[in-house]
Amino acid sequence: MSPIHDHELLLLLAVSLAAKRRPADPAAIVAAVELIQGSLPSAAEFATAFASLDGAGLIAGGDDGVRLAPAAEKLIEALPARGDNAQRLAALRNLLAGYTATTPEIPVAIDASPWQAALQSHRAAAAGPAANLLMPKPKAETQSRPGQRARKPLPKSGKSRQR
Repeated sequence: MSPIHDHELLLLLAVSLAAKRRPADPAAIVAAVELIQGSLPSAAEFATAFASLDGAGLIAGGDDGVRLAPAAEKLIEALPARGDNAQRLAALRNLLAGYTATTPEIPVAIDASPWQAALQSHRAAAAGPAANLLMPKPKAETQSRPGQRARKPLPKSGKSRQR
């Protein structure tokens, strides 16, 4: 792939997360993008990034959803298992720089309307009482129990004590 855009990297990693067990629908991909980045691109950016990934033969589509092509699965397997998403995106950028495009298997629908509908439903769900199950749980603040005090620090050891 000659030009590599940030949205393409983000969507490739999001499809890998959303399509672990079965092909992913647009709503699952949008939720995975929010998990990775925290903010969502527009529907037009989704459509252009998917068109580019489809043209490179990295994603494959069908009636049941979008999945990674075998070449993209090899790239995702080569990513470091540990590390945050920024490190994984940087490693994916380096891997895609050496990737040569192949012909796509089954063309993916590149129309922006399903992505716009997925974005709207995701935003509506975020505004409601339901929670995104892909989002990490917030850490509970640890408070000391009432009546518990911190220990006194140990006295300094060494020559300063000997006088």
